[in-house]
Amino acid sequence: MFSATGMRSSASAGSVAKAVEQLPGAREAVLDVEELSESSVQVCRIHINGMTCTSCSSTVESVLQAVRGVRKAHVALVTEEAEVYYDSSILSYDNLLKAIQDAGFEATLVSSGKDISKIQLEVEGIQTDNQSHTLKIIQSSLQALPGVQSVDTDHAMSKISICYKADLTGPRSFIKVIESMGSGHLKVSISPEGERERKARKQEETAQYCRSLLWSLVFTVPVFLTSMVFMYIPRINCVLDVKVINMLTFGETLIWVLSTPVQFIIGRQFYTGAFKALHHGSANMDVLIALGTNAAYLYSVYSLLRSATSQSFKSMDFFETSCMLITVILFGKYLEVLAKGKTSEAIAKLMDLAPETGVLLTMDQDGNVTDEHEIDTRLLEKNDVTKIMPGAKVASDGLVIWGQSHVNESMITGEPKPVMKTKGDIVIGGTVNQNGVLHVMVTQVGSATTLSQIVRLVESAQMGKAPIQNFADRISKYFVPSVIFFSVSTWAAWLLAGKYHGYPPSWLPASMNSFELALQFGIAVMVIACPCALGLATPTAVMVGTGLGASHGILIKGGQALESAHKVNCVVFDKTGTLTMGKPVVVNTKLLNTMEPQQFYELIAATEVNSEHPLAKAIVEHAKTFWAEGDKSIWPEARDFVSVPGHGVKAMVRHREILIGNKSLILQHDMTIPEDAENILAQAEKMAQTGILVSFDREVTGVLAISDPLKPGVREVISILKSMEVMSIMVTGDNLGTAESIAKEVGIETVIAEANPEQKTEKVKDLQALGYTVAMVGDGINDSPALVVADVGMAIGAGTDITIEAADIVLMKSNLEDVITAIDLSRKTFCRIRWNYIWAFGYNVIGIPIAAGILFPFARFRLPPWIAGVAMAASSVSVVCSSLLLKNYKRPKELDTLPMHGIATE
Repeated sequence: MFSATGMRSSASAGSVAKAVEQLPGAREAVLDVEELSESSVQVCRIHINGMTCTSCSSTVESVLQAVRGVRKAHVALVTEEAEVYYDSSILSYDNLLKAIQDAGFEATLVSSGKDISKIQLEVEGIQTDNQSHTLKIIQSSLQALPGVQSVDTDHAMSKISICYKADLTGPRSFIKVIESMGSGHLKVSISPEGERERKARKQEETAQYCRSLLWSLVFTVPVFLTSMVFMYIPRINCVLDVKVINMLTFGETLIWVLSTPVQFIIGRQFYTGAFKALHHGSANMDVLIALGTNAAYLYSVYSLLRSATSQSFKSMDFFETSCMLITVILFGKYLEVLAKGKTSEAIAKLMDLAPETGVLLTMDQDGNVTDEHEIDTRLLEKNDVTKIMPGAKVASDGLVIWGQSHVNESMITGEPKPVMKTKGDIVIGGTVNQNGVLHVMVTQVGSATTLSQIVRLVESAQMGKAPIQNFADRISKYFVPSVIFFSVSTWAAWLLAGKYHGYPPSWLPASMNSFELALQFGIAVMVIACPCALGLATPTAVMVGTGLGASHGILIKGGQALESAHKVNCVVFDKTGTLTMGKPVVVNTKLLNTMEPQQFYELIAATEVNSEHPLAKAIVEHAKTFWAEGDKSIWPEARDFVSVPGHGVKAMVRHREILIGNKSLILQHDMTIPEDAENILAQAEKMAQTGILVSFDREVTGVLAISDPLKPGVREVISILKSMEVMSIMVTGDNLGTAESIAKEVGIETVIAEANPEQKTEKVKDLQALGYTVAMVGDGINDSPALVVADVGMAIGAGTDITIEAADIVLMKSNLEDVITAIDLSRKTFCRIRWNYIWAFGYNVIGIPIAAGILFPFARFRLPPWIAGVAMAASSVSVVCSSLLLKNYKRPKELDTLPMHGIATE
């Protein structure tokens, strides 16, 4: 028996169990998860500035995982964020921020806590001479409010960050407290947060690279013209050749002066990155750039100083090499930042669904509206009442308390038809009201809203690494040291070859000696190698793929789910709610004694009302029709209620033992099934109906026939899966006759009927043992164990919260066509990842030998270092652009002919 740490749910345990069972000699692995309380384990997201390549992100990840109390840490280079699960009883997020800062990177908290909201306020009107004292008073006042978790102040920017529980307090309370302290002089506004803040950071980063590039061009263009062009213009060349000191010319001095700011001021970011990497015992791309440009610059300085102290030495400098290298790399970085920004457009589009303002109503004690005014939706608090006009977006998740209207929920659920909403119905923030006025009481705000949870799920998915990326991470650890070694070896080989006449003097270019030729080859090798292309190959494609999935109503929980989905060759379907509509209705009732139907249904409804199963709900709804008002909601008390998964339910109602379920449940209790009941069951099964037996006091009293219509297009979906060489299997707790009838209708050949959750799980394991990569599609709690065990668990979006939590992929539109789209999208994404790796590896495998001079003996071709820099920059940009080509993804054409279509978020 072993103890494993870091597991947070049954889904985590399932992943560990799969890995253990694949070990030689391991027959079975069972893991029990001791769930940690919400108060113990917290999750926070941290923005990290200063990461330039995979080596940096790996360093930060290692630093975080080494902190005591950290359960798990993911660091994403593309999003520049870390997601950390930690034990709040051992450390706080401040310790995590300090650990990252000690590693040499800038860290800013984005969010903290699963149930904690965060807001950042800007305070204007604070007197400069009393700023620190005022902010301390504000901080202590805010901390005294109930529900406030932490308050951080930024004295330089007069900003206040507040983490709070939305159930207990809200931003309007914070603003009221702050503004009441300044005698009317203090004004408070909300700073950009979430995706808006990230967008602002991206814009600033892009602008910074643009500024650096423009300043670099200001100095590099004159250097290039002076070194490469003006020498061929006699009048200008005469001025440049004027001697300043001994053999040192004016032109050489001018180039030196112009190139120095580029090397040490504009290029200081490369020195900073290289120092951070070397400080932690690793090497990244910045190390290669710093070494390459410094080698060219310092040799040029040495050459100029020697000419200034000699009467005969003619210098040969490489200032244009170092300048152009830095400029070209900055240009590549600028293009890379622009391209990477487009990979996260899916999240931005989701965030844009949330309205910026809403109409807040003020109500009196009698519920009458006394006032209404427009308000920033970020200022909404729980139990506020908002007014939703026709054509307006719902401000936040809530409950309709007045009015009726149709609401378009397609952007969230994918349901193409507008949904009728009346008093008591739930509405989702970001959906669009169509034709009536609604008054909605806010039930969820901030990070707790449906839209925020979807965004967080997509963000977490983009944070997670696909297993294939581990290969690139392992290579990156040794890549840079290997390149440095190969670069030095190249320089030494060419230097020794020149010194000991390994090649004829005619090979030397004009005005260049053997040392300078060797130096150019060595620098070219150092700058052409690109670890960034390897590091970006997977995460950029995963970001685009998961974003595309979200826009199609498919929430993919990370790179691992995406990678597993592309290997799927067997799909196991649950029946009720998955292949069928999940809205069964009672179509026939047969009583085997003289009991009144109303009395019969009162007893069974009192039992079934305690169950969440769709069949139970159908029975309860049908029972209501036996009362005149058609809406009976109070049933007799059911005692000793027991749900037998896969079989039925039992309870005591009015001192009578009630059993409701399939034949297995009745037989397990040693009861005899009458011949009439057997005939009714057989007839129901032939009609693809579910037969339910009812017994009172150990005697079969009645038989119910329940029909659950198939979802539109199920047969076509099974047919398309078959054409994709994916086998379909149905596993259900229903009886064999009904299951086989439905399977025959949709084209499924293999059926497992009357299966409980354990048997569903065992079937999935059996298929995996046969070599299949299995996807399980389900919607009920009883499907959760099988979803966890399967290689890919797919939950229907209309299913239970537990099912959605256990699944790897959530089908928001509840359409089976999305099973095909998910598999196809994952295949297209991983095809793109493979091409990215082929390009990244191929570029380095081909480019490094050419830069080392392998073609020089045969064709006299050598790669100038600045051209090598262009190639290096182009490799990273090309990989990102390759991933962006996924944006052109179109789902399989066969799906366009199906009789069911959701509306994707655009």
